[in-house]
Amino acid sequence: TEGLSKDEQQEKVLEYVKQVVSRYKDSPAIRYWQIENEPFFRFGECPEWYYDGGKFLQKEIDLVKSLDPDRKIVISDSGEQSLWIKPARYGDIVGVTMYRKVWFHIIDGIGFYYDFPLPPVSYFKKAGLINKFFQKDVICIELQAEPWTESIYADASVEEQQKTMDLDQFEKNIEYAKATGMDTFYLWGVEWWYWMKETQNQPEIWQEAQKLFQ
Repeated sequence: TEGLSKDEQQEKVLEYVKQVVSRYKDSPAIRYWQIENEPFFRFGECPEWYYDGGKFLQKEIDLVKSLDPDRKIVISDSGEQSLWIKPARYGDIVGVTMYRKVWFHIIDGIGFYYDFPLPPVSYFKKAGLINKFFQKDVICIELQAEPWTESIYADASVEEQQKTMDLDQFEKNIEYAKATGMDTFYLWGVEWWYWMKETQNQPEIWQEAQKLFQ
């Protein structure tokens, strides 16, 4: 979309959304449609029009509902650094992240590893408020089960990756998630578990994860 005007970029996005939903809406594998990723949380590199207070997001929601009116819409937000109120105004379901140990970026080349200090009850209380005032359910759409390193973890050594994710941290994250009282979690990291098992001869997390789905 480089070199295109704002209107042209938005048209391209809407056409992309239309093609994806039209192609997959009849699949029984689709449970919800998540529209955008944390659209009210500034993170990464996005065009400025992306942060327009939800106007374009609403266009995407309206388009998806016109194509697949029976499925619910998930709008996501940072579980750690937001109150989840804006997503609750737009989505049928609020999806939140749950990260425990990450690389906290300050500026290029400078940062530090950080343990989020939030207790599990913080998720429980915020989810309760969303349910009470908006009558919306809250689910975890990103439970950390993979590393978060300074660079993309494909470029980091195994030793660096294990600063934020190893078997002990995996087990802690699962127990933390259970303690929040929430009932739906999507774990991020299955490709990494498989890679660790197949190429690093470290199948421990893969084996531990299997127990969760039996």
